[in-house]
Amino acid sequence: MMLSSTSSRIWDLEQYSAQVFAIDDTGKAYTYGELFQQGELLASAVMSRRSLVFILCTNTVGSILGYTACLNHGSVAVLVDAGLDPVLLKNLLQTYSPNFVWLPSDHQIRMAGGNEIYGAWGYSMLQWNASAIELNPDLALLLTTSGSTGSPKLVRQSRQNILANTRSIVQYLGIDASERPITTLPMNYTYGLSIINTHLFMGATLILTQYGIMQREFWQRMKSDEVTSIAGVPYIYEMLDRLRFTRMQLPALKTLTQAGGKLSVKLHEKFALYAQEQNKRFIVMYGQTEATARMGYLPPEYALSKIGSMGVAIPGGSFSLVDVDGKEITEPETVGELIYRGDNVTMGYAECQADLAKADERSGVLATGDMAKRDEDGFYFIVGRKKRFLKIFGSRVNLDETERLLATSFDGLECACSGVDDKLKVFITDSARQAEVERFLPEKLGFHPSAFAVIVIPKIPRNDAGKILYTQLEG
Repeated sequence: MMLSSTSSRIWDLEQYSAQVFAIDDTGKAYTYGELFQQGELLASAVMSRRSLVFILCTNTVGSILGYTACLNHGSVAVLVDAGLDPVLLKNLLQTYSPNFVWLPSDHQIRMAGGNEIYGAWGYSMLQWNASAIELNPDLALLLTTSGSTGSPKLVRQSRQNILANTRSIVQYLGIDASERPITTLPMNYTYGLSIINTHLFMGATLILTQYGIMQREFWQRMKSDEVTSIAGVPYIYEMLDRLRFTRMQLPALKTLTQAGGKLSVKLHEKFALYAQEQNKRFIVMYGQTEATARMGYLPPEYALSKIGSMGVAIPGGSFSLVDVDGKEITEPETVGELIYRGDNVTMGYAECQADLAKADERSGVLATGDMAKRDEDGFYFIVGRKKRFLKIFGSRVNLDETERLLATSFDGLECACSGVDDKLKVFITDSARQAEVERFLPEKLGFHPSAFAVIVIPKIPRNDAGKILYTQLEG
C-alpha cells in the first residue's frame, strides 16, 4: 500500500491514541493507538504502490484494521460479506482480480489461491494478483448495492464522498467521543459502515459483536458495555417490537436511528413515543449507497409530528422533485422523482476492473429512483420506487439481477421476480423445480426462508415484444 501523509488520511487515529476504539465479544478493548500502529505495519508489509484490496468483512477488529489501513494509505478497498456464497465470491474475484484479499484467517477462500504475506488480529492478507491496476486517483472505496446476489455492479466512492458524508452525519447526530454504538448491521452494508466511519472520526468506542438481537448475549453486551446508540433497518425494529424492547431498562441508551427502508407508521409512532417518554432520541434517516450513506434525516423533535416522513436533506445537501419531463416541481404534496445534490454523491458504478479508472460520472447530482412528495413545511415523504428493486431486511435486492441469477443457475427455468419489501416473490412455470428454487434462494441470497415466496403459474405474462408484464403477475 502507498503510505500517505497524515493530512490525506480519512481518520486521524493518532490524536485519540489512548482512547478505546473497540471492545469485542471477548471483552477485550483495543485502543486507537493500537489500531494506528497495526495499520502502519500492515501498510508497510504489503507493498508501496496503490492497490486494489478485497476485504471480506465481519464485525471484528481485524476487519476494521484492514479497512482503515487501506483507506488511510491510499489503496482502494472492496467490501464484501465474509459469508458470501463461495461461488459468487469467486466470480467477483475473477471479475475484478484484486491485488490483495484481506480475510478471516480461517476463511475457506484461502484454499482457492493467493499467498499469505501478513496476518494480524485474526485476519490474513493474501497476494492475489501482482499486476498493476489502473485506479482513478479519487477512488477510495467500492461497495455492492445488491447485498448477497454477488452482482459485479459496485458503487465507486471517493475519499471526498466519505469525508463529506461523515462530517455531515457527525454534525446532525451530534456524535462525540463519549458515544458507544453497538454493531447491529454488517460492516459491508452502507448504513453499518457509516456508523463505523463517523464514530472512528470522533474517537468514540465501537461495541463490536457477532451476536444478533435475538440472542441473549447481545442484550448482555447492551447492558454491560453501556451502549449509547442502536441502529436498525425496518426488520430490526419489527424484531425489537416482538422482544418488547420498549419495556427494557437501558439507562445508557440515548439514541435510536432507523434507515434502510420505510418503517411502518405504527412502528414509527411506537418508537417515537417511547423515545419521548424515556428522554431518548428516535431519528429516521434516508440514504443510498450511491450517496455514500445518508441523504436525509428527520430531526428527533419532529419524530411524532411528521410520522412517515424521512425528513429534510442532511447538512451540505439538498433535495428537489422533478416530473416525468424532468421539470422541477415546486408545489407541495405533488409526487415526483427525488433528486439529491451534495458532495457525498458518488462517482458512478463499476462492473469490471477497467471501470475503476473512470472519472466521476455524476458531478454531485443523484436521481434516486424514489418517488416522493414534499409537504408545506418542506419535509419529504417517500411514496414509492421508480426502479425494480426492493429491500429484504434492509438490504437492497435488484429484481432483474435475481432473475438473471436464477436463469444462470437453473437451465431453462422461466421465471419472473416481483414483491414488496421483506417479501420477494418468484414466479416460475415448472412445478417440479419449486422445492429446489425454495431451497436455493435462502442459501444463495443469505436471507431467512420467510423472505421468499415461490409461486407456480401456467405461464409468465408478456407483451408482444416479449417483455414481462409484471403488473399482471398474481400471487
